[in-house]
Amino acid sequence: MKKKAVFFDADGTVCDIEKGVPQSAKEAIRRLRENGHEAWLCTGRSRAFVPGYLEEIPFTGMISACGATIEKDGVRLFNREMPCETARHSVEVLRKYGLIPVMEGADFMYYDKEEYTNQINWYCDLITEALGEKWRPIRGNEDQMYINKISAKMTEGCNARKACEELSAYYDIIRHESGSFAGTTIEMVPKGLNKAVGIAAVCRLYDIPWEDTVVFGDSNNDLSMFEYAATKVAMGNGSRKIRELADYVTTDMFHYGIRNGLEKLGLI
Repeated sequence: MKKKAVFFDADGTVCDIEKGVPQSAKEAIRRLRENGHEAWLCTGRSRAFVPGYLEEIPFTGMISACGATIEKDGVRLFNREMPCETARHSVEVLRKYGLIPVMEGADFMYYDKEEYTNQINWYCDLITEALGEKWRPIRGNEDQMYINKISAKMTEGCNARKACEELSAYYDIIRHESGSFAGTTIEMVPKGLNKAVGIAAVCRLYDIPWEDTVVFGDSNNDLSMFEYAATKVAMGNGSRKIRELADYVTTDMFHYGIRNGLEKLGLI
């Protein structure tokens, strides 16, 4: 079979924030590489928040922060950061309207622990644990936050619409379906960036034909890559919009979804 470049979302596709990566997914991606195909992580997580259980997978390279950072073989090829003054202004606007800022960078993530708690997001402590020394508080770093994107956490009574309006000159907004893993999060990605842009850049850098691109995903921050790629595989737990765009809907992550999807395409 002709060589394919397969791009995998992280959360809900190849990993779970509590349980890590299913063994079946690890083995399937290893077999994919052994068969001569490329396997790229393409995640909304910033590079700082790519933990060991994802590093262990034999990816060809990584696209992180919704296309803002690209690396191959451990070498960072591209990293677009927001100006520090824009980051500070974003924090001020989000807090003014009752949202909690989580500032995501390639080297560090910034949030204040007394503000961003398990009451806001049940997996907050898991994020802090995974980050280790890559966590930094916003307080004291307001003028030196080097970030790629923002996850704004909604709280009761917040005015997310006004916050998004005020910051619309800087960011494109990704909203998640209510009740989903990221349902209370608004992702703010710098204008002109998304997962599809990251994939297109990789294709240009490494002469990958568009018709040989395959994507696996589950949530609304995967929409751009589903609209772009030649072949789209949605996880069984995927959002309605993702499943509608898919060429094939596989099973969920913990029911051999990656393995089943790759087998269906004849890649393993």
